[in-house]
Amino acid sequence: MSYTVTLQQRIQQLKKAQADLPGILSKAAKGATERAVEKATEKTPPTLNSLRGTNTRTGEMKQHWATDSKINPEIRGGQLVTVLANDKEYASYVDQGHRMDRHFVPGLVVDENGMLSYNPDGKGGIVVGTKTKYIKGKFIVDQAKREYERVIILALDEEIRRLMD
Repeated sequence: MSYTVTLQQRIQQLKKAQADLPGILSKAAKGATERAVEKATEKTPPTLNSLRGTNTRTGEMKQHWATDSKINPEIRGGQLVTVLANDKEYASYVDQGHRMDRHFVPGLVVDENGMLSYNPDGKGGIVVGTKTKYIKGKFIVDQAKREYERVIILALDEEIRRLMD
């Protein structure tokens, strides 16, 4: 008789868990996406150790993870979807790496003070570039995805333990 009562209780717990499942999954997805955005922000230059490179001093790319990502899950095609995004046009180059070629820039000149300036009439120009042929990527998105996976598994495991107790 005690097995029957315990089995009935477990069935009721599972039915309640099934009804709560969309909310549980949504909450877990949102939390994991928030953590992925934090990880992407943390790994985007400028980091504490380096201020090297173009556009690193403004921190614009770092700020765009939070503004361009969609952390609130939406249902699309029967799936909960969140988005980790950064719409800065150079974000993919920082993430994946890129070649650096020497090239001519019309109108760019070195003025009498030794500073780079631009001639609006387009006269003059200089060859710019770098000795470095390739800039390695930071693979920010890959690190953020791993963080998402880690956090969502922890959150769902915690929910399963809570529901089964």
